[in-house]
Amino acid sequence: MNGLAANTTSFEAMRHAMVQSQLRTNAVNDPRVVTAMAKVAREAFVPESARRLAYRDTAVAIGNGRYLNLPIATGKLLTEAYLEPTDKVLLIGAAGGYTAAVLAELVGSVVAVESDADLAAHARAALAGYGNVDLVEGPLDKGHSDRAPYDVLVVDGAVEALPESLVSQVVAGGRVVTGLIERGVPRLASGRTIKSGFGLRAFADIDCVPLPGFAVPRGFAF
Repeated sequence: MNGLAANTTSFEAMRHAMVQSQLRTNAVNDPRVVTAMAKVAREAFVPESARRLAYRDTAVAIGNGRYLNLPIATGKLLTEAYLEPTDKVLLIGAAGGYTAAVLAELVGSVVAVESDADLAAHARAALAGYGNVDLVEGPLDKGHSDRAPYDVLVVDGAVEALPESLVSQVVAGGRVVTGLIERGVPRLASGRTIKSGFGLRAFADIDCVPLPGFAVPRGFAF
């Protein structure tokens, strides 16, 4: 077996182990989500130097202070989103493109927003074969209103608060899933948009990587 084939086999084994030990044992129980995550080659969406770490159950540094979210966090978020094959999804925090690729296996179309130019370039190249994904480079907290409204908002990382600028891009009754930092502790949260307002409820105490641009301004202390 040559080196390339051996390396591919090794990654396939790690992907299988991720599914069995990280997803199935932690209530990632939507079979479509599990199948998609078992199919998408996570190592293709991180820098070459980080590929051997791609399937670990910890955050993986991918450059410029950013991290690839934990497989269990992404899997739980996508499970809680109750995705449908016809959904139009806004993904915030595309990073290297991994979650966009998983979503592409599950929904009709994905608009993936990334603020970091280097990560966006990597994602654009890695997602070249996915015809139902549009990669948009821009501020994460602004989303992409040109393509709104969306059926689902997926924030693949932890934020201190979701701005109205993002929530307003989701249809009434649409689904929202995100990591949420509460008193310094990251949790996973979900909600639905309604005409009279919007709220989130935490559904899992699982670590989640922070995303830039969502800090709540601190008051002055005297």
